[in-house]
Parts: sequence; structure tokens; C-alpha cells
Amino acid sequence: MSENSHAGRGKGVGLGLALGSAVAFGGSGVAAKPLIEAGLDPLHVVWLRVAGAALVMLPLAVRHRALLRRRPALLAGFGLLGVAGVQAFYFASISRIPVGVALLVEYLAPALVLGWVRFVQRRPVTPAAAVGVVLAVGGLACVVEIWSGLSFDALGLLLALGAACCQVGYFVLSDQGSDSGADAPDPLGVIAYGLLIGAGVLTVVARPWTMDWSVLGGTAHMDGTPVAAVLLLSWIVLVATVIAYVTGVVSVRRLSPQVAGVVACLEAVIATVLAWFLLGEHLSAPQIIGGAVVLAGAFIAQSSAPAKGSSKPVASGGPERDLSAREPAA
Repeated sequence: MSENSHAGRGKGVGLGLALGSAVAFGGSGVAAKPLIEAGLDPLHVVWLRVAGAALVMLPLAVRHRALLRRRPALLAGFGLLGVAGVQAFYFASISRIPVGVALLVEYLAPALVLGWVRFVQRRPVTPAAAVGVVLAVGGLACVVEIWSGLSFDALGLLLALGAACCQVGYFVLSDQGSDSGADAPDPLGVIAYGLLIGAGVLTVVARPWTMDWSVLGGTAHMDGTPVAAVLLLSWIVLVATVIAYVTGVVSVRRLSPQVAGVVACLEAVIATVLAWFLLGEHLSAPQIIGGAVVLAGAFIAQSSAPAKGSSKPVASGGPERDLSAREPAA
């Protein structure tokens, strides 16, 4: 088989993995919301997700234990922001607003990263990136129907914005060590330790010993359809966390971060569609159009960055798990 054929096959596999990662991530909120409505506190659902995934990834943490000595600040920041922060704010937000809306608000993160680059790092951004920011903000105004005085719970929107801000920290951390060549931290190791640290922090904050554990032995309802709570939890831990992050990391290694990031934008679309059909969370026509504009803005903002080392204006950003080749997260 020719080298071109091998490259094409590798990219095809990479695109498939990136799409699988987007589907897995997109299903997390849809599976978590019925558990919250069944009586679990959002923080308890987050703790179950992170602690369960941390146990699954524990062998990788042991394998990459040298990271504790080499990159303690990176691991701590990733665990606090990329794992505990993003997921706690996101799950708290979906307890008050639709899943699709929460995720679209979270996709303001690439625009917020540009603000970090421009005003904190004092580096110029491309005109295209600025257009992406304007589109994302304008689209979000349509999603929340700002002309009607915000049709959604204001606290829920603020919590979703908190998740976006934590993602900014994740994106900024993802650049740490990316110029280190062979000495760059292994993405899977960072994910494993991020989950362990996040689980430790969430144990203190969520206090799982106060959880109503009996909920997990019963059923939750997805738009009236009963589903075993333990089945939903298994999906959240194994598919929406472990498989989602691992396939995301592998896909970025086979593709460029920009291409993987574009595919990852489908996460918001997938989450919205799943919430529509499985939870009965319908969006109006202006909200659907606004969501498309948000995603277009996020895509432009994150794909307009020139390669590292370029003297051109820069913009930095990407979707929730882009940490891998710049490298890994959550």
C-alpha cells in the first residue's frame, strides 16, 4: 500500500474517532439530566462521573507517575479547571436550562480565549478571529432570546458561562509544554491525573457521603421513558468520559488540532439533537439559527490561528478536549 494510501486511511480513522468523541461528549448532559431530575444533586453526578472515570484511568496514572514530579502545576490546574470546574458548572447549568443551550453558551470559550490572547498576553489577533467572536456573541444573543428579557433561567446561563471560563483555563494550560518536543507531557497521563485531582477536589466540595445512593438503584425518566439509573451512570463514566477523552486524544494525533476541533464543534449539535429527541427539549427557530451562528463563530475563532512561531497575529482556542496535541485534558 502506498504512503498516500496509508495517510488517507489514517486520516479517515482520525475523523471517525473525532466524530465518536463528539458523540460521546454530546451525550453526557442528556444522560446526566434525568439523574438530576430523579433526585441527585448536580455536584454528586459530577463526582460520580469523575471518580468513576478516575478509577478506570488509574493504571495510566501509575504508568505516568513521573508527571507528578515534572508537571505538578499543569496537573493541578487541569484537574481544577479542565475537570472539576468545567463539569461542575456544566452539570449545574443543565439542571436549570436546556442541555443544548448550556453547551452553546460553553462554546463561547474560544471567543473568551481570544480576549485572553489580546488583552492579557497583549498579542494581536487576526481580523477573521475578531469576526468569529462577534458571530459567537451575536448567535448567543439569539439562543437566549435576549430580546424577550432572557427566556431562560439567568443563574443557569451564568453557570454555563462559568463552564466556558473554566474551559479558557483549560485551553491556556493546553499550551504549556507543547514546545517541549519529546519532553512534552503525555496527553493520556495528563487526563488520568486530571481526573484523579478533580475527583479529590470534588470529594471535598460535593461530600458524596450525603448523596441519596438509593437513586442509583432505581429508574430515571427520559421524557417519560423509564431508564435504569445505573445504566445512565455507566454511559456517563465509560462512554461520555473515558472513551470520549481517549478517542479525542487519539484523533488529534492522527489529524491536526484544527481539523479535530472542527469535528468537535459537532458536540453541541449532537447534544442539542439528542436532548430534542430524548428529553423533549425543543428549541425555537431563532434559537436554532443562533446556535448555528455560535458554532460558526467558534469555528472561525479557533481555526484562524496561524502556526506557532508565526509572526502573524495569533488567536488561540479549540474545543473541550483539544489538549492533546497542544496536549490533553479533562
